[in-house]
Amino acid sequence: MRVSGSFLLLGAAFVAAVPVQDSPRQRLLDGKPLPGKYRSKNPYTPGYRDPYDNAVDAIGEKLDPLPWRNGDGASVLGPWNRERARQNPDLIRPPSTDSGNIPNLRWSFVDSHIRIEEGGWTRQTTIRELPTSIELAGVNMRLDHGAIRELHWHKEAEWAYVLSGSVRITALDYEGGNFIDDLNQGDLWYFPSGVPHSLQGLDPNGTEFLLIFDDGNFSEESTFILTDWFAHTPKSVISKNFHLAPELFDRVPKREKYIFQGSKPGSIDEEKPMGKNVKKSKYQFTHKMLAQEPHLTSGGKVRITDSKNFPISKTVAAAHLEMEPGSLREMHWHPNADEWSFFIKGRARVTVFAAEGTARTFNYQAGDVGIVPKNMGHFIENIGDEPLEVLEIFRADEFRDFSLFQWLGETPRRMVVDTLFADDKEAGEKFWKEIEDPVKDEITLPDIKDEDDEEGEL
Repeated sequence: MRVSGSFLLLGAAFVAAVPVQDSPRQRLLDGKPLPGKYRSKNPYTPGYRDPYDNAVDAIGEKLDPLPWRNGDGASVLGPWNRERARQNPDLIRPPSTDSGNIPNLRWSFVDSHIRIEEGGWTRQTTIRELPTSIELAGVNMRLDHGAIRELHWHKEAEWAYVLSGSVRITALDYEGGNFIDDLNQGDLWYFPSGVPHSLQGLDPNGTEFLLIFDDGNFSEESTFILTDWFAHTPKSVISKNFHLAPELFDRVPKREKYIFQGSKPGSIDEEKPMGKNVKKSKYQFTHKMLAQEPHLTSGGKVRITDSKNFPISKTVAAAHLEMEPGSLREMHWHPNADEWSFFIKGRARVTVFAAEGTARTFNYQAGDVGIVPKNMGHFIENIGDEPLEVLEIFRADEFRDFSLFQWLGETPRRMVVDTLFADDKEAGEKFWKEIEDPVKDEITLPDIKDEDDEEGEL
């Protein structure tokens, strides 16, 4: 049987008029995501679609973030700081779930003024730099080999984490007992309010550490310093206090020394006070945080240090997180204190939910500080290609958090399904099956594949 050419053309036209049910156009009309082979690979273009607000590592992928999201937005015509945009991709193109007016919760120490001294430097992040840093303040300090942060004390308690190198600390407790210890990377110290102390870099490369003070209004400039006190006290009074002739003090410093290059330190045994009335402190002012046995999770490691295992630390508690690429510090909140986070390594995004329909997403990298106010829901997501290392620090005697996963798993099934899946019972059954035996997984790394993404691309 022969078929005429006109009939073939008519048939072709008819077929072309019938919509292909799985075509890119039809999938978009149905509200379904496009498979990876149909999507733009650059998320900052008008043709890119991502209904699930996946994270983008603009730095790692060498992308230039622009304000395009699922077809909305426009290009930038005016001045534009590309480096800042790469550091903050979720400010340039916020997730579609962000809403409302939440104050800034991010600061980078690189934006803090550095005070440079002989043998070291210091910079701080306080309520003046970051107005949401209400409960805690942070100081990043560097001491070269032999450099001394001179004898001093504070109104606030001081908690510290050694970031690199080695440091010697000295202190005097409330009962007149002296304390000396040498610390290395990952070690802590804590001095209660008013406890006098000093610090000196030991390693051939000295040391660098993070100091935390239990008041966001703290300032390094308000420290009580030995040389400053001497410089502002009559020599006749100093003479009487130490039972020596006043001329002996003619050459003491005329101003504070703060940080200065000292002589090479000997061993603790060589340098410890030996007078007959000297006594050793019965308090332990230091703790080896990274030497703790970590709590292992599916996506990393967690170490918690608070007054339970570091008894003297009554006003500061902390968690040290090591997160694998792609992992998530699960959705949670802290009921007893604001979270003051310091990012040591890697890149992350954090969304903070503040109730009343408001949420905002921030990006962080090494050297950044993040704030999450008390009771606000949040997560930390490792968006980079390397492990993420973070300190979560709190003005509290104990570390506390609530896990969203655990809470829902320990709530009656009917209550959970009725709340979240009243219009999709099948999805509700799948959800409940996943959470019905809840195990708290602080850093989680689930194996999730996009069923609609044949090639696994964004």
